[in-house]
Amino acid sequence: MVKVNVGGCSSFVKDAEYQKYVGKALEAFDVLESGSGAGNDFLGWKTLPVDTPDSLIADCEAIRDAWAEKGVELVVVIGIGGSYLGARCAIEALSHGFVRKEGVPQIAFAGNNLSEDYLAELMDLARMRSTACVVISKSGTTTEPAVAFRIVKEYLEKTYGKAEAATRIVAITDAKKGALKTLATQEGYKTFVVPDNVGGRYSVLTPVGILPIVLAGFDMRAMLRGAAEEREALLAKSADNPAVQYAAMRNLLYSGLGKKVEILVTFNPKLQYLGEWWKQLYGESEGKECKGIFPASVVCTTDLHSMGQFIQEGDRVLFETTVTVKNASREMVIGFDSQNLDQLNYLAGQRVEHCNKMAQLGTQLAHIDGGVPQMEVSVEKLDEASLGALFYFFEFACGVSAYTLGINPFNQPGVEAYKKNMFALLRKPGFEAQTEEILKRIQ
Repeated sequence: MVKVNVGGCSSFVKDAEYQKYVGKALEAFDVLESGSGAGNDFLGWKTLPVDTPDSLIADCEAIRDAWAEKGVELVVVIGIGGSYLGARCAIEALSHGFVRKEGVPQIAFAGNNLSEDYLAELMDLARMRSTACVVISKSGTTTEPAVAFRIVKEYLEKTYGKAEAATRIVAITDAKKGALKTLATQEGYKTFVVPDNVGGRYSVLTPVGILPIVLAGFDMRAMLRGAAEEREALLAKSADNPAVQYAAMRNLLYSGLGKKVEILVTFNPKLQYLGEWWKQLYGESEGKECKGIFPASVVCTTDLHSMGQFIQEGDRVLFETTVTVKNASREMVIGFDSQNLDQLNYLAGQRVEHCNKMAQLGTQLAHIDGGVPQMEVSVEKLDEASLGALFYFFEFACGVSAYTLGINPFNQPGVEAYKKNMFALLRKPGFEAQTEEILKRIQ
C-alpha cells in the first residue's frame, strides 16, 4: 500500500553508491527480522497487526458505547510522547477539520506539557461538557501526565462522586506494577495493558492508540488490516522493498553526502501530526552516540511562505521526504468569474487538488534545483487502512535504518537528563543534593 520513490535523489548520488547502501540496508533487514540486534526485547510491535485480538477492539467499543449512554461529550486523553502522538495523528487525519462527528465525543489531549494556561483552559472545557478520561502511562509517575491526571481526577471525583468517576476513567498502563496500576486496582478503573515488549513510540497499534481512535469513532479493524497488508509487503527481502529503499537512501544521504536534516513534507494539513509522530519515532530511535539525522517537518503550501526560503537557498544540510496522498476524499472545483480581478480564470474548471498537486511537483523540482534531494512516500487515499500502512511502514523502516546506522532503535538513554535537573529544581525528595549545584549554574 505504501510506495517509495527515490528518483528525486538521482542527480545527487551515484547508482553504485546507492546499491552499496541497499546492501547495508538488507543486512540491517536481516538483523531486524532475525531479532538478533540490540533492543531485540522490544520487537512486539512487529506482529501487532496480525496478533491483536478482535476482543480487544470489542472491549474498546464497549467503553465507547457505555460512555455514549452516559452522554459523555468530552474525553481527555492524558499521555506524553508515544502515549498520545499516534492517536492524535490518526484522529486529526481522519476527522472533519471543522465539524465534530454526530454522536462522537470531542477528544482533547493533556499531559503532554506543563503549561498552566493549557490545563486551565482544558478544565474550562470540561466544566461545559460531560467528561471522561483515558490516562496512559507505564509508570504513573511521569511528571507531565501525572500532573494532568491528578487535576482531571480531582475534578471528576468532585463533579460526579468517586464511584461514578471511577466509571469515567480508563487506565492504560503496566500489567502488574507501577503507581497507575496500583491506583487503578484500588479505585476499580477499567484497565488495558501497555505490552512490555513494545516501546512507547511504536505503540500506536496497541491499546495506547486503539482506545482513543475507537472513542473518536474510527474503524480500528480497518487500520489493523492496512498495517497487516503493509507488514506482508515488507517481509520480502528485496532491493525493491520500500522500507529497504527508504532506509538505504536516507543513510546514503546522511553518511555519504553529509545531509544531517530530513524534513518530512506533506501537502495535506490533515497529516500535520503524522510529522509530529514521525519526529519522535526517528529522533528518539536514531539520535544517539552523536549520530542520527535530525527530523523536522513542514506542511505545504503553508510553510513554503515561512520555511520555503531556507529550504530553497539555506545551508545545504537537508533533504526532504514528501508524504503524498494520491486521491483527495472530497472534490472542490474552481469557478469562472467574469471580472477575473484575481486573474484565476485560467484555472476555471480545475479541481483545487490539481493545483495542490502541481504546487507539490513544482516545489519538488525547485528544491532539487536548489540542491535538496527528494524522496516520496505515497498512499492512494487518506483512510484508516492507509494510515495503518503508513504507521507500520515508518516503524519497520526505522528499525532497518537505525540498524544500518549501527544504532539500537529501541532505547532512549538520553531522555532522562532534563528530568534530573527539573526534579532538583522542584526539590523533589531524593534530589536535594543536586539542587544547590544547579542553582549555582543558573545564577
